[in-house]
Amino acid sequence: MNILKETNFKNLGEKKTGKVRDIYTQKDKVILVSTDRHSSFDRIIAHIPYKGQVLNQISAFWFEKTKDIIPNHVLAVPDPNVVVAKKCTPLPVEMVVRGYITGVTDTSLWTLYQKGQRDFGNFVLPEGMHKNQKLDKPVLTPTTKSDEHDRPVTPQEILDEKIVPEEVWDTIAVKAIELFSRGQEVALDGGLILVDTKYEFGIDEDGAVLLIDEVHTPDSSRYWQATTYQDRIAQGLEPENFDKEFLRLWFKENCDPYSDPVLPEAPKEMVTELSRRYRQIYEQITGTPFRTPTPEDSDIVARIEGSLASYHAA
Repeated sequence: MNILKETNFKNLGEKKTGKVRDIYTQKDKVILVSTDRHSSFDRIIAHIPYKGQVLNQISAFWFEKTKDIIPNHVLAVPDPNVVVAKKCTPLPVEMVVRGYITGVTDTSLWTLYQKGQRDFGNFVLPEGMHKNQKLDKPVLTPTTKSDEHDRPVTPQEILDEKIVPEEVWDTIAVKAIELFSRGQEVALDGGLILVDTKYEFGIDEDGAVLLIDEVHTPDSSRYWQATTYQDRIAQGLEPENFDKEFLRLWFKENCDPYSDPVLPEAPKEMVTELSRRYRQIYEQITGTPFRTPTPEDSDIVARIEGSLASYHAA
């Protein structure tokens, strides 16, 4: 099975390597190539067949579904693994929207709520809530963007620290909630609950605010199966979710993934299962069958190179 680990195209502009994407920058646009890299512990732990295609095509689906809410950076999707996007200046905040009180990390709503926090700056939660309970309405919990560590901030702190101009903040705060509401509505048609997600916005050369990066992918969002949610909650069970944690846990149990210079190879059956899960959630979200590459275009690098022939940098 052909896996896209990386690309090294010489004629598409300056290359930057992200966790999942290879990014080629030109004067007025960027070319984003989604690879099959799977990142955790601040390093690549595996390569998951079709993951890049799934992420790219799910984002393309959502960009199309939400363009009436806010314009986005997409110029073209010339290949299943590629989006050509308008060059923008990213805003230094991630707009995290939550529809349920859940999570286990130190900054999750449920963890903070258990510790006694009720006032979150721009919203206050009532007493007596339970884990995985739906909120009365979606809430914003923005963070700063940093290469080192994202910092939770309130809207007031964003304005006080002049992280984002007030008029821009007012726009993205409203649009983030509208995007999330649309996401929940469309996801439910596919039998999924969109639990929480994050959005990134940018400013184009004309000063317009655009939706950028990725939208409602299983890497940027939490999804639960809608059909089993009520029964599992009633039984005191966790919701049935899109789970990729099992691969991360295997590495924690079989090595020191933060310190070991070389990691063991991920078990093939786990890689196969995770690939299946990515394809399944694509089909649930989009309502269309996932199309695996044909034998003629199974050489992914060669296929992408051909798809991008008209985008060579001057």
